[in-house]
Parts: sequence; structure tokens; C-alpha cells
Amino acid sequence: MLYNYRHLYYFWVVAKEGSMSRAAERLNIAIQTISAQVHELEKSLGYLLFKPAGRGITLTESGYAALEIADQIFLLGEQLPEAVREAASSRKIKITVGVSDGLPKLVTRQLLAPILEKDGVQLIAHEGEFEDLLADLALHRLDIVLADRPAPANKNLHVYSEELMKSAIAWFGPKKLLKQSKKPFPECLNELPILLPTSHSKVRHLIDQWFSENGINPNITGEFEDSALLKTFAASGLGVFPAGESIRKDLQETYHIEMIGKCEHIYEYFYAIRSEKKIQHPLVEAIIKR
Repeated sequence: MLYNYRHLYYFWVVAKEGSMSRAAERLNIAIQTISAQVHELEKSLGYLLFKPAGRGITLTESGYAALEIADQIFLLGEQLPEAVREAASSRKIKITVGVSDGLPKLVTRQLLAPILEKDGVQLIAHEGEFEDLLADLALHRLDIVLADRPAPANKNLHVYSEELMKSAIAWFGPKKLLKQSKKPFPECLNELPILLPTSHSKVRHLIDQWFSENGINPNITGEFEDSALLKTFAASGLGVFPAGESIRKDLQETYHIEMIGKCEHIYEYFYAIRSEKKIQHPLVEAIIKR
């Protein structure tokens, strides 16, 4: 499009005032100038925005559509000075993070530790479906996305992934529940109630495969999308569950849960996904270089 916002602004004033002459008077410019600017806008859009109405003019259907958009644009413009003033007066640096719903909450805290330890940081966290977060990232509504999988190859998204950490999978449960089986790990899992993440978690299919390879017929008493909810139910004695060994200390301190044993050769991976910007957010860099 060849039009600029001055063309749009002149159109907007004419539409609000209801005539070229009143708009010219309000803007303190010649009526010929404002008329020429409106005609330039119509020419670039390819549609008439005004039509004759008696001795004056009125909006066409295209004009009403343009006015609706112009109202939104100039309303935002009125908010600009206040937004800039508020940002300038704030000493905090904001970062908006998308957290995939398949990412364990305790791991999320670990991944964000490099920025949470800094002074003057305001974290805005949005949890959601992986694909929805990638779309928001591509539209620059998010500064970074944390997930348990890399972004799929898609040249239209213009995002890329970096592995932040990996953690061996282990099994955990409350001490009282662990006493119900005298068998060693992993045979004890045939006797204990088991809690698992739902299939939305990247690691779930690896755990199912591990059950098969080790001859375990699990007694699954619960499946959870929310990892914090799963751990809460486990702490109450509902079952044992798999989780990354990296959060072992947090599980012991927060939920009073002990590790039973490790799964051999099974890891969960965690990624930072960011958009292809020429200038990166400094806090995004801190997370990547953790």
C-alpha cells in the first residue's frame, strides 16, 4: 500500500466532522490539501470512501469499514504517550514467557532461575497449548517459549529452538506408599499404583515403551495434564510417578517425596524457542546462556 497515516488521519477527521470544509477548518489547512490527501487514500485503496449526499458528502460502505479501523488506530495513538511515559518511569524490565502445558512446573522455575535472580525483573507468564504459543511467538506477542520439544520445521513461523537442559527420568513416591512393596526397582512398579502424565507430554510414549521393555504391567490410577496436580496427588498417597531427576531436591523439600530408582537411557529435554529478531531481549539472552 502506498498510503501513509497522514492520508488516513485526514480521512478520519473528514469522517468525524462530516465535511471537507469543517475538517479543513479544524486542521487549519486548505480544503484543497485535505481533499487531495483523501483522494490519494482512495486511489491507493482502490475504493471510494465518500459519496455525494445532497450538498455534502457521506461515507460509502468501504468508508465505514475504513473508519472502523481508523478509530482503532487513532485510539491506540492517543494511548501512546501514556504508555511511553509509564515505561520510562518504570525501573523494571518486563519479559513475557510462554510455558507449554507439557512442561513440569518445577522445571519451569529452574529454567527461569537466571532471570528471577536479577533485580528489577517483571515476569509475565502465559501457559498454553504448544502450537498456540508458537503462533503468539511468531507474532511477537511473546519474548520466548519454554517447552519439552523443539519447534517443528516450518519456514513460515520464523522461530528456532535451543536445547537448555536434559534430565534423566526417575521414579518417585511418598515413603509410606513405597513400603507397600518389598520388591526391588523396577519390579516394585508391578505392585504400586502409578500416576502418569497424559499423552500431551513428550516423555509419556517413552515411559510406555520402557514399561513394555521391562515387563511391567502398570496399575495406572491417574493421568494428569498438569504436572503440579500430579505431584500433589502423589504426595497424598495416590501413587508413584516418573519425573526428571533434576527436580529431585525440589520434590523432597516441597512434596516430601523420595526417589525409587532411575529409568535407564530415558531423558526428557527442555527447549527455549525464540523468534528471529535482529535485536534480542536481554533477558531472553540470559535464559539461553544459563
